[in-house]
Amino acid sequence: MSRYADAGVDRGRAQAAVARVAELAATTHNSSVLAGIGPFAAVWKLASNLPGDAVLVSSTDSVGTKSKVAVAVGRHQGIGQDIVNHCVNDVLTTGAEPLFFLDYFASGRIEANVLEQLAEGMAQACRENGCALVGGETAEMPGVYGIGDYDLAGFLIGMTSEAEVLGPPRVRDGDRLLALPSTGLHTNGYSLVRHLLAERELEYDTQLPGTTGPIGDLLLAVHASYLEPVRALREIAEVHALAHITGGGIIENLPRVLPDDLAARVLRQSWQVPGLFTALQVLGDIPEDELWRSFNMGVGMIAVVPEATVAAAVQLGQYGFFEIGQVGQRQGPDRVLLS
Repeated sequence: MSRYADAGVDRGRAQAAVARVAELAATTHNSSVLAGIGPFAAVWKLASNLPGDAVLVSSTDSVGTKSKVAVAVGRHQGIGQDIVNHCVNDVLTTGAEPLFFLDYFASGRIEANVLEQLAEGMAQACRENGCALVGGETAEMPGVYGIGDYDLAGFLIGMTSEAEVLGPPRVRDGDRLLALPSTGLHTNGYSLVRHLLAERELEYDTQLPGTTGPIGDLLLAVHASYLEPVRALREIAEVHALAHITGGGIIENLPRVLPDDLAARVLRQSWQVPGLFTALQVLGDIPEDELWRSFNMGVGMIAVVPEATVAAAVQLGQYGFFEIGQVGQRQGPDRVLLS
């Protein structure tokens, strides 16, 4: 007789692991969660005092091959935080507040310890961002994923009012660019980094010249959430648009929040690029253009703001806002000019 377990899928192990995820998810729930993990679908109750032009905002992403570093090092909680924070930042670019989050976890074989670490990270990030972890999918897929490998994706719903949506229509000629620092690579560029380390036969406990610790620790630094600093900035000043600097770097992400007739000039000397990026460039002899398109170069979020907001941001020194450039009329095909 053939059983599902003979094909590599152990339903009992999976159910036990998911039960622990449900416990952790419950720590993120509030009165709006009418049904969370357990039923076929979560149920969320909207507040009764919403403005008439309330809109929902959605985002989905994955942690990419950063999970391969976590597997190699044996630390997974930060990956759970990464996926929530990444989705929060994407939704935040519209000015929306996060409401609830769902995840998709797929593995060659579900390891309860790994899934629990990921769930702990997601629950922690959800609590920190004020959103609820309401459900997801856990799939054991031998033959698609190798034993020990996994993929983690996230889905976030947020809300704002139509009148408050940030983006290109608000951006004006002469607007300034305020940046917030990244905590490292965040969740982009890992395939290139892993290729370089494998090519040079370097282990994750290696410390590259000019860096502050083992490369494994630096690569697993948690993707920052910018919800709190952006909230604080919008409370005291005007913000026109927000660009989350992910895959493609500043060059490819900043144009996504600019009108077609405007371009941005970014002053590279306005911040100190962290040593990790310089070390990776030297390690792989990475061309300058490739470097700026593969990594965030130490910038995690860019706010496009009127000039008066730059002065106001000085009051928020604890968040580390710094000015990196200006918006002006577009003169050619380039949307971002690095100088």
